[in-house]
Formats: sequence, structure tokens, C-alpha cells
Amino acid sequence: MTPVKPVFWKSPHLYIIDQTLLPVQAATIELASLEDVWEAIKSLRVRGAPAIGICAAYGVLVGLRSHIDATPETFRDRARRCIEYLATSRPTAVNLFYALDRMRAALDAVPAHTSSQACFAAMEAEADAQYAADIAMCRAIGDCGADLIQEGAGILTHCNAGGLATTGYGTALAPLYTAFERGRHFKVYADETRPLLQGARLTAWELQQAGIDVTLICDNMAAVIMRDGLVQAVLVGADRIAANGDTANKIGTYGVAALARLHGIPFYVAAPSTTFDLKTRTGADIPIELRDGEEIRRLGGIQTAPASVHTYNPAFDVTPGTHITAFVTDRGLLRPPYAETITHAMQPPFPAP
Repeated sequence: MTPVKPVFWKSPHLYIIDQTLLPVQAATIELASLEDVWEAIKSLRVRGAPAIGICAAYGVLVGLRSHIDATPETFRDRARRCIEYLATSRPTAVNLFYALDRMRAALDAVPAHTSSQACFAAMEAEADAQYAADIAMCRAIGDCGADLIQEGAGILTHCNAGGLATTGYGTALAPLYTAFERGRHFKVYADETRPLLQGARLTAWELQQAGIDVTLICDNMAAVIMRDGLVQAVLVGADRIAANGDTANKIGTYGVAALARLHGIPFYVAAPSTTFDLKTRTGADIPIELRDGEEIRRLGGIQTAPASVHTYNPAFDVTPGTHITAFVTDRGLLRPPYAETITHAMQPPFPAP
């Protein structure tokens, strides 16, 4: 398959696929300013934990282009301001902060009084390294999880953790792509994923583009297809994984995990090393983004609820590690007890910032 490229850098320009327009239009736009990058992340023009991190890394460079001839002191001050600003765009996906921490570390590693041009080059090399690392990690996730996809199986997924959420190959969809490339036949059920329909707009589109058999279902149909024996495994992505295995992912994931547990169906989380946050002890410590209630009151621009009705719109929920059969990672398949297996797997040479 030919992977999509949701984020790509043609020095010194940053481009993304505007995912708010899919599946009707696959439009590439340039993020021409630091504010454009912040808005693209906040508004979900670019989304998915790995893609957000990559976009933010290159976004720092976008904010520095106009300062490349400044004094070293001015350049460094601007770089730190760019990093701090982009860190305010969204709170839950740890990849954002990991990527920005690495950009800060790349800057700090350059000796004082080094020219602004040399500092920019060092930070650009760091962003490029993160991009290449994400490609390698997604391929490794695909290799790790492909054997979990049995011939003729039904696989349920929630939200979008495919190429659009990464540098182009995906996390939760990577094992599906790899199994498909190896000639395996299976059926994917994609939850629509309310309120922004990432499963309907993005996952269904992406799997169709790859030629994989996909059926779209409403979120409230998951229990029925599990009961009727149509699902043999659930495979989802993640935005932050705590040290004990508790996992933040798109709202609705916890409900799917609870249903899978009830029906005795394995529930797998696919994620790169950069999504594991050992500094976060449990899911209770993960900050959950609350979004505008208009995302619930309206659908496709059409009002579907009273304009003044109160709303509660968390973008993510936390699935307890006890509900997760295994983590599919670039460092292998991790099984309980997660407090031990995650800590062991994520030790150096993990590329700490």
C-alpha cells in the first residue's frame, strides 16, 4: 500500500492534510505561521498523538523561520517561546510534549553563541529524526501485531489510529496493513466515533483506500456485533499510557473495552514507545481535554440539539489496564503485569528528550 502523508516538511515549509475536510476532500494546506500550527492542532486539522507530535516539532521551525538571521540570544528566546506556545494547544496526547521536549533538548545541546542558522539546522535535524523514528516504530508495530489478525477474523476499531494519525502507516491500523500485505483476509468494523466521526470520516476512508474490507457501524452497535460473534478482537490506538497500563484514548474507548471484557474478546492497544508516559503513574493522573459543546449540539454543521442545552464533551476517556489484553508496540507485545512489563520495555535506549 502507498501510505498517506498527513504531515510533511519541505524545508522551510510545513504541509498537512486537512483532516476536517475528509472524506469529501483530501486537501493539502500549508501551515504558514506558528499560529496556523497551533490552530491546526487545536481544531483537529491534524490529529492522532504521533502526528500531533511531528507537526509540533516542525511547527517550532515554522515559528523560527523569521528569526534565522537574529542574534543567537534572540533566536534561543524565540525558540523557547515557540515551544511553550505549542504546548498549550492540546493537553492529553503525551507525544506533543515529548516532541517539544526533544526540540528544546536539541537547542540546548548546541553550544552557546552558535549562529542562529546552525541552531535552526540542529533543530531541523531533530525534527527529521523524529519523523524517521515514527515511520520505523509504526512498521515495527505492524510486524509485532500482524499475527494477532487471524484469517477470516472480524476486528473492531474505534476512532482513527491509522496513517492519518502518524507519519503515514499507523499504530492500531499498522497490524491490519501488515497482515493484509501478507495476504491475510479479514473484516474490519469501524465505530463511527462520535462526536467528530473520526471512524466514519477517516478510518473508513483510509481502509477503503488500502483495499481492506471495512464496514462502518454506529458506536451503539458494538455490543450487538460482539454478541453475534462478528468480532474476534478489538484493536485501538492511544494518546497516553500510564506506567500501570491505564490508557487514554478517544472518548468511547472505555465503553468498547468494557464490552469486549464482558464478551470475552481480546482488547489490544497499539502504540509507539513515545506514547508511554512513565512519569504518569495511573490513569487518574492523565489530563483529559474538554472540548466545545457545539461539537455535540451540531453534526455536519446542522443543529441537532437545543442551542442552550448543557453539554459535557471530554475528548478522551481512560481504559483501565485491567481491561487491556496486551499492548502492541515497537518494543514487542507487552502483557500483564503492566507495572513491570511497561517499565522494563521502556528503559533506555528509549530516546529520552
